Amino acid sequence: MSENKIVNLHGDGFVGRKCVMCKHISVERFKPFCSKRCADLDLGKWLNGSYVVSDDGQDDENDYSSTSIAEFDPSKP
Repeated sequence: MSENKIVNLHGDGFVGRKCVMCKHISVERFKPFCSKRCADLDLGKWLNGSYVVSDDGQDDENDYSSTSIAEFDPSKP
């Protein structure tokens, strides 16, 4: 059976979850937001540094850092 969607005046199907910015019902077209405005506000927060991904405190070097690659370079005698 096909799923019936509630349609707003713009013809966008409501998702049924709340917008992560303003808590209105989100719309499929802008999921997980209710509008382009809320999507743009969220993007602006990422771009101006309001949102950050926390660092776990580990050093940025990994197991294959440039120094360890140089040590194991097979082209060097």
